[in-house]
Amino acid sequence: MRVGRLAAVAAGVFGLVAVTAATGLAPKPPSPPQNADAGIVVRPGVIHIARNAQAAPLTTADCEKDYNIACYGVAQIRRAYGLPALYANGVTGRGATIVIVDSYGSPTIQNDLTAFDRAYRLPAPPKFQIIRPEGRIPAYDPANSDMVGWAGETTLDVEWAHAVAPGANILLVETPVSETEGVHGFPQIVAAEKYVLNHHLGDVISQSFSATEETFPSKAAIQGLRGAYQLAQKDHVTVLTASGDSGAADVGLDQTTYYAFRVTSWPDSDPLVTGVGGTQLHFTARGAPAAPTVWNDTYNTKANEFTDGNAGPSPLAGGGGLSMFFTRPGYQDSVRDVVGGSRGVPDISMSAACNGAVDTYSSYQGAADGWSPECGTSEATPLFAGIVALADQVAGHSLGLINPALYQLAAQHKPGIVDVTKGNNTVSFTQDGREQTVTGFTARRGYDLATGLGTVNAPYFVPELARLAGH
Repeated sequence: MRVGRLAAVAAGVFGLVAVTAATGLAPKPPSPPQNADAGIVVRPGVIHIARNAQAAPLTTADCEKDYNIACYGVAQIRRAYGLPALYANGVTGRGATIVIVDSYGSPTIQNDLTAFDRAYRLPAPPKFQIIRPEGRIPAYDPANSDMVGWAGETTLDVEWAHAVAPGANILLVETPVSETEGVHGFPQIVAAEKYVLNHHLGDVISQSFSATEETFPSKAAIQGLRGAYQLAQKDHVTVLTASGDSGAADVGLDQTTYYAFRVTSWPDSDPLVTGVGGTQLHFTARGAPAAPTVWNDTYNTKANEFTDGNAGPSPLAGGGGLSMFFTRPGYQDSVRDVVGGSRGVPDISMSAACNGAVDTYSSYQGAADGWSPECGTSEATPLFAGIVALADQVAGHSLGLINPALYQLAAQHKPGIVDVTKGNNTVSFTQDGREQTVTGFTARRGYDLATGLGTVNAPYFVPELARLAGH
């Protein structure tokens, strides 16, 4: 499993084989595992740009001055999606519970959320609980890159789900094995989520991890891990997963070698899951929201310098593509001209760009404590989890699998779905001593494999989703 890259690697997509720019030949892909226990790669999806120990949140001007990228605080993200109009009518996610699932968690998340809330003048969640249904979490080790990565992921997930739905409860579910250790971490996550579902502890589950479909030996290996999603469908709980941060490419089992053709990832490709892709926000000179575009920082020199330590190009874009395992679900019949006979992802997209990151506060790294900009579809997923929690409140109950409603709303041209028509998720990288390009998907009118149905205008989308999915 994987959730993107921490200053190095990200998530991805699947599709038809694309030729490389240099040779016109499809290179040999990384080898798949020989059995189900060989080690499915999973990483935390947060992309950490830089750390700044100043005592106040970073402003856009700070980030532009220090890093040559934009970054946003709570007020800007809320304005981008029209959220203040909902808050003014008492829609804050009250009564709903957002479940966030992360390996290890963060040893300082409760204090960090308090600091984040204090800085942005947010109320504390009505209830913030941490559970470890699969056993004791190993002691935090700042020298363990997996633990540091998952601590960053946990920070982003918790703080920004809360920023969107300040009235919702937060349930953080921590597991004691890192997905980077392979398929062994997946069963623990499945078991932990089943615990949440069997005890009716949440309404929407936010997952910022995935594994390249090509790394699974067969569909049967995935089928054995779908139990939590099948239970969620039965119990009417919404499950969201990040679509990845490597655009139309993704990594093999070694976590460093990219597939040089289109690939996609699971669980976002699962028909029982809502795949969340990435957009880049834009604002006018007066700070008003402008039309978003597909997130793609592959060729952004400064974004690459602060995420990978070099000028790039490096895969740094929202994942999207066609599943090699799952056929087109019925709710995608209306977009069969795009997906053909396959399950297409993403379904919906939210802010994820590194040139347009969000501020997080953390204190798990000692001398490096403070504010830092974070990005990736691991940002987009908790943002959308907050949106779903708002709709849960309006409906008065959890909404379950929302995908049929999403596609119906788009087919009806409801104003809550905002089409994204500019950009693509083509990515380039240097591998085997040469630069290679994986041609991705271009945004277009209607559904596409770069941002799915598009993004949302929350004052319209929340009541529309509550009415349609709430029946």
